[in-house]
Amino acid sequence: MNFETAREKMVECQIRTTDVTAHPVISAFLSVPREAFLPAGLKPLAYIDEDIQVKPATAESPARYMMEPSPLAKLIQLVEVSKKDVVLVVGTGEGYAAAVLSLLAQSVVGIDSDEDLVQSASDNFLELGYDNAAAVVGDLTAGYPSEAPYDVIFVNGAVEYIPDALLEQLRDGGRLVCVEGAGNAARAKIYRRDGDVFSEFLSFNAAVKPLPGFTREKAFEF
Repeated sequence: MNFETAREKMVECQIRTTDVTAHPVISAFLSVPREAFLPAGLKPLAYIDEDIQVKPATAESPARYMMEPSPLAKLIQLVEVSKKDVVLVVGTGEGYAAAVLSLLAQSVVGIDSDEDLVQSASDNFLELGYDNAAAVVGDLTAGYPSEAPYDVIFVNGAVEYIPDALLEQLRDGGRLVCVEGAGNAARAKIYRRDGDVFSEFLSFNAAVKPLPGFTREKAFEF
């Protein structure tokens, strides 16, 4: 399989056709080998227009996925990353989204609660030469305050809500991008910080797989 041709086709047919027009974003997606972030058996699926399961569910944890290219590119374009930005990726997974962002930002830290995925992401960054990206283990909902504040926080999956702990790690003027909701009703949302005030803006519909840990506790009903 010619992965370079498949990558170009992904950009032309899945990304450009969904209103992603920012040249730096398109260039980053053309540069990062998506297949390199997948195990051997999944590499042929690297450029399909679907979420790809990178780790099956267990009794202790839900399944994990690599986000479909189109919504990933749209979210990255929406948050307008610049070369001076320090970025936190919440749910770094195998590291693909962080690698793409590393070509747009000054530096990227990816956090994940899954130690195996963090090790995989770290190995991928080292092997592929993404020297300004790193992966660490931690609670997704707590973020990574030791490297805060961040110019951009990228939430790499769907969530029911954004904890205050993440918003508080934004620099003044910083923004957090995520997909809130479930299934076809989910919407991309961007939060912007202005001092102690956080503004919210809804954007496009995006059906992406959920990140673990971001479900609201159900209220007890009598």
